[in-house]
Amino acid sequence: MQVVLTVLMCSVLHLNCMAPYTFPVRYNDFYSCMVAGYEKSLEKTLELGKHEVNSEMYFIKFRCTEVPEEEETT
Repeated sequence: MQVVLTVLMCSVLHLNCMAPYTFPVRYNDFYSCMVAGYEKSLEKTLELGKHEVNSEMYFIKFRCTEVPEEEETT
């Protein structure tokens, strides 16, 4: 089983989200993907900074999705 991480950054202020981004890395299990999701979310939050996050009211969501068997070979 392989798992991919998809993140979505949204703004409460503007009531919209950017296009979802799926990382090219494949994880071997949901646990590894979840840990990476929290790490990537924190990295992006710190990159944006306190002022930007507060003024635009950003939040980040992520999900881990199992890759179907047929997609693993491509």
